[in-house]
Amino acid sequence: MADATLYYRTATGALVSRAVTGEAPDLPEGATELTAEQYALELEAIEEARQEHVEDLVATDEANALADYQALRASGIPEATARRLTGYTGPDVEG
Repeated sequence: MADATLYYRTATGALVSRAVTGEAPDLPEGATELTAEQYALELEAIEEARQEHVEDLVATDEANALADYQALRASGIPEATARRLTGYTGPDVEG
């Protein structure tokens, strides 16, 4: 069972949570010690940024699928085929 948990940011910026038993080891060169609260806040900020990035990627994919779908429909491709080719699942919107 761990006696303590060390929290720190490495010189490269990675966040680390390390359970230790007995005497706490020295931190790696260039590491900055964090409190549990600081670690949790930084981890939360990273997760929020990751989630925003995922949402941006999804929105971009959806916009691209819609644009491709509209282009195919405008060229006379049947709706079902345009949906299959683009993966577009929204309403039938003409461009």
